[in-house]
Amino acid sequence: MSHELDQQNLSRRSFVGAGLAAATAAAATPAIAVAAVPPASGANPNLKPLDVDDPRENLYGFAKLWGTIGDKAVLSGYQGVQYAIVGSERAKPLFGYVGFGNIRNKILPDGTVKVMGKEAGYFTDLATGEIIDYWDNPWTGERVEVFPFLNDAFRGSLGLERKVFRVGDGETVNNDMGKKPKGGEPFRLPWQVIGDQYLLGWDYAHEYTNPVTPEGWPKASTGPRVNPSEHFTLFTSRDEIDDRSTETARFTAGFMRQAPWWPWMLMGQSGVHGVLMGRMHSYQITGGMDDVPAVVRDRVERDRPDLFEEPTDGPDLGVVGTLEHYARQVPPETPGYKREG
Repeated sequence: MSHELDQQNLSRRSFVGAGLAAATAAAATPAIAVAAVPPASGANPNLKPLDVDDPRENLYGFAKLWGTIGDKAVLSGYQGVQYAIVGSERAKPLFGYVGFGNIRNKILPDGTVKVMGKEAGYFTDLATGEIIDYWDNPWTGERVEVFPFLNDAFRGSLGLERKVFRVGDGETVNNDMGKKPKGGEPFRLPWQVIGDQYLLGWDYAHEYTNPVTPEGWPKASTGPRVNPSEHFTLFTSRDEIDDRSTETARFTAGFMRQAPWWPWMLMGQSGVHGVLMGRMHSYQITGGMDDVPAVVRDRVERDRPDLFEEPTDGPDLGVVGTLEHYARQVPPETPGYKREG
């Protein structure tokens, strides 16, 4: 998976995306301060607790957690199940959702952070765990082509100030607790200390004009507006974040996503109104290939090995969301329809 990645240039990402763009937005909930304690005799002298009121410390902790501040990118993964919820019916499991991120962060002299990465997301068969290229829609009876999300480059900048995240014509504030959005506040995330762990939670909820328009893609579009949201609960070692001699920190996370039907499901004219809800694990444990789900590793090595190559530095590119990606790559269903932009 806003990422405060130069809000002018970013949309959702992803995930790992997904939630990368959302993950970096400053939280609306207050952070819990950690008092600095001198190291005991024999303790690691490199340990320095995060000053969670300091935007630079927030960026430092986040950059280590969601990738690395080293010279070589690290890999992270996610895997889980997506459910359909229609009316008052029970949630129906539809397919697995698996993917990875390939991320490197650079702390700049002013304390801001440059983010560079690649990512991919695929859908899997629930019975076999294998990636699916086609899916039999149980509501329409149609076999549809599955559309994976592959992003070979995103680059952006994490600033020291919290900003309102703009997606299309919508505005989103990370960890919105009902307060009116405003910018210019210091960048802070809601770090909490529980025992030897930092706990970090964030949520974001979007609403914006659907780039997969009903006029251009009547079967794929779920309507003129869309409202996806993602919700994360992360757990990471205090020692690994606080150790100033290391470049990355392991994390595990619970990740939930709710959104309208994926456009490739072709539900726009089905008359079935519902939402997708996904529950996933997200993690960066080894930082290497072992973190990439095996089926994803095999598919990427076969079809897109460039996604495992090092992300490159350069001008900010932003992050293209899954719906925007679909609208850019899949021809309109309506003959002669002109894509916006």
